[in-house]
Amino acid sequence: MAAPPAPAPAAERTADGPTVELSEQQAGKGGSITVSGEDWRPKALLMLLICGQAQGDAEPVGGTNSCANAEGRAVTTDGDGSFRKRLPVAEPPVACPCVVRVATVTGEKAAAQAEFTVAGHPVKEVPEQPAGGKLAVLASTRLEGSSNVLTWFGAPASRTLVATVGNLGSAPVKDPVFKVGTAHGVFAPQWEEQQWRGTLAPGKKAQVKLQVQLDPGAYGDYAVSLRYGGKVLAEQPWDVGRPWGVTLFWILLCLVVPAAVFRIGMAVVDRVRPRAARSGGHRARRVRELTQARLSGGRARKRTPRGAAAAGAEAAAERTNTTTATLPWFTPDSAPGAPGAPHLLSAPQEDRPTAPGKGNT
Repeated sequence: MAAPPAPAPAAERTADGPTVELSEQQAGKGGSITVSGEDWRPKALLMLLICGQAQGDAEPVGGTNSCANAEGRAVTTDGDGSFRKRLPVAEPPVACPCVVRVATVTGEKAAAQAEFTVAGHPVKEVPEQPAGGKLAVLASTRLEGSSNVLTWFGAPASRTLVATVGNLGSAPVKDPVFKVGTAHGVFAPQWEEQQWRGTLAPGKKAQVKLQVQLDPGAYGDYAVSLRYGGKVLAEQPWDVGRPWGVTLFWILLCLVVPAAVFRIGMAVVDRVRPRAARSGGHRARRVRELTQARLSGGRARKRTPRGAAAAGAEAAAERTNTTTATLPWFTPDSAPGAPGAPHLLSAPQEDRPTAPGKGNT
């Protein structure tokens, strides 16, 4: 008996759009499948997710909140718009029916999905979407507002999302509740519900303004999404500048704090060092002051007449002492002119007159 043929790979193709193919239609948690696709935009970044509460071409109820985001995988298409990626099987946070959904992360928006069964995961019917009013964005959205000085120092950046919304359904829509999501890079958006006060009659349009605010200190490439009734209506990029004021603050802090610590440390060292060292320094300074004072006083005394006379007397006394010391053959009682000293004959002086009649012999 021949073996039954293997099931054909599941595939989902939209008219003139991208495709998604799975290597297996069913697998349990912990396994893996191969996801491939064609006709995507070349060099496009795609996100692969297993989502619950989705069937056929319908977007999962609850958007990416119904998907196993932690186990998702990213892939970039080649130059022909094709890709092939291994995807681990994980249970989504909601019940099946499940799909493998592939969507673009940046650039022109495109998405495709293929039905998939997670073995052992509960299955529930997809809730019916409320009939009646159907909202759609009729014009391109924009972000209004600008940054201020506080934002430059890390305050939360905020903008106003402006969109022109029209009612394409057959019933009026009163006080619709929109979801505004902010996503950074390839991460899933964080949604926040905001209610718009007013009524949109069938075929009418209105301008909707919703507030968008990021966390303090956030910067980089962000994407703001607008969703209503489980469907994303618009997406707007937002390039948030870096809070350079915070960087400047930290630079100044790194310069000022070490300088202050150094000054405090030097003051503490000067206060706690031994008293002897301080008194020794004061004593040496006092000695220098006294020495300079004495030298200045001596110079002043030398300039006065009395000081000059005293200096001359001292010099004469020194010369007398020196002369006396250099003639040792005279004693006090034998010096010339002293009482009792022997009479010394001296040679006649040349200018003394001679007696008459006597001549030199």
